[in-house]
Amino acid sequence: MPWWSWRPGSTGGGGPEAGGEVAVQAVRAGVPAQREPAHAGATADATSMQDAEVAPVNLARLGKALDLLDIRYLADGGGSLLAMWERHAVLFTLEGPEDEILVMRARPHATVPPDWADRAYRVVNEWNHTRRFCKAYVGDPTERGQLPIYAELQVPLSSGAHDALLVEILDCGAAVATSFVDWLHDEGALL
Repeated sequence: MPWWSWRPGSTGGGGPEAGGEVAVQAVRAGVPAQREPAHAGATADATSMQDAEVAPVNLARLGKALDLLDIRYLADGGGSLLAMWERHAVLFTLEGPEDEILVMRARPHATVPPDWADRAYRVVNEWNHTRRFCKAYVGDPTERGQLPIYAELQVPLSSGAHDALLVEILDCGAAVATSFVDWLHDEGALL
């Protein structure tokens, strides 16, 4: 089935309708209508989201957003927050010349032996090719010679963000990190 139907209203992309003629409809191009979110999750209701002010993103706001998501974290005192799960950890930090880039870096607790390096690169490349949001990579060897695997999401926020957007971005990063680690253990068969 083609990814885009060549006929307006067609879902199968097959041949012309009975009678051999294709009905052509006028299509208006322009800005799509605003869609309502499917669920509000941990964010405020739609009215308060519209009234929310855009503010600079800082570590305190990251902490408040993680609190809203019920994600427990540790502050390292160096400008990073670390959340731990059973199979992985996610670092939430701000990087860049003016701390304007939100970075969410996930690392599974398990590592890969050096003789599995080729397999690790193939698996990570498969993730990058078939998934969105996080880029994955094989890290430098640890002190014990093992290879760590990372998934990372970076979002430039120099213009700031309102609270609901910040919560949504952090929720996405945490969810994709969990999916990545689960995929490495199951489908990816690397860990």
